[in-house]
Amino acid sequence: MTTSLPPQRLADLYRCMLLNRLLEERLVHLYRQGKVVGGLYRSLGQEATSVATAFALDEGDLLAPLIRNLGSVLARGIPPRDILTQYMARATAPSGGKDANLHFSVPEKGVYSPIAMLGTLVPVVAGMLLADRMQGKRTVGMTYLGDGGTSVGAFHEGLNFAAVQRLPLVLVVEFNGWAYSTPYEKQCAAATLADKALGYGIPGEVVDGNDALAVYEAARAAVNRARLGGGPTLLECKTYRMKGHAEHDAQAYVDPKELTAWRVRDPLARFESALESSGAMPAAERRRIHDEVESQLDADVAFAEASPFPDPALAFRGVYADESILERGRAGVFMGGL
Repeated sequence: MTTSLPPQRLADLYRCMLLNRLLEERLVHLYRQGKVVGGLYRSLGQEATSVATAFALDEGDLLAPLIRNLGSVLARGIPPRDILTQYMARATAPSGGKDANLHFSVPEKGVYSPIAMLGTLVPVVAGMLLADRMQGKRTVGMTYLGDGGTSVGAFHEGLNFAAVQRLPLVLVVEFNGWAYSTPYEKQCAAATLADKALGYGIPGEVVDGNDALAVYEAARAAVNRARLGGGPTLLECKTYRMKGHAEHDAQAYVDPKELTAWRVRDPLARFESALESSGAMPAAERRRIHDEVESQLDADVAFAEASPFPDPALAFRGVYADESILERGRAGVFMGGL
């Protein structure tokens, strides 16, 4: 096992991937009990891509995940109880119960909310990075996209802008085989998604998205290149979505043999095997971490279930700029009285 990560960061990477897996399992139970508000979009089989790419960022960098990138949010220090209360729409959630899943921002940790329309985060993060550069900052930004998202206009416009401006953007494309229920070959004719980078004059790299250490090293190289003025990188992570588009999707359109073939490449199991064979983390230590994470999640789930739902009287709080504007709205005087 070859890695530039020091032992403690290696342990942190494992803990975060495990937390990603176990937290989602708790969310599945809560969803089936009717306690999750809205949909549940799992990242089963894609944890190495989300966690290891975010691990490559430094403090002060920007991260804009998609709804399946729970691992990247955890890697940036968002606590599990915030995720649980967010999915359960409780008043103690980061969004105060006004939204669900990962639709929240924590600017002090450099985490910015997903946008429902796929691809739109690319130009948004590019604009944020341009603003930071104009202020003399050396911020690197990272955002994500799936197979289908690379076919929308915002992806092309945003990536072209970032390339022309040589902005420090790392675009992680999670090649997971499906755009909802559309297989890759029916929505893109390119041999691989990294080929799309060539049209914009930027590096396009491919990495095994189920190999956590390979993902980290590739992402870290892209982050370093970006910070030194080398411009954007399109990093394609070859992985697989082991669940349907969301928990309500039974994935009937997938050949069971395909799932079986990918199950043996499970990223968490592969990482555990690498840690074991290299002597970096024996089974007893992994079991200790597992027990700690389960205990933490027990407390966090209890906290979330005991948290109140938001007060309906506060539904308009934070929607308008301040109370005076809210009062003007009630009087029908917005936009010059229109």
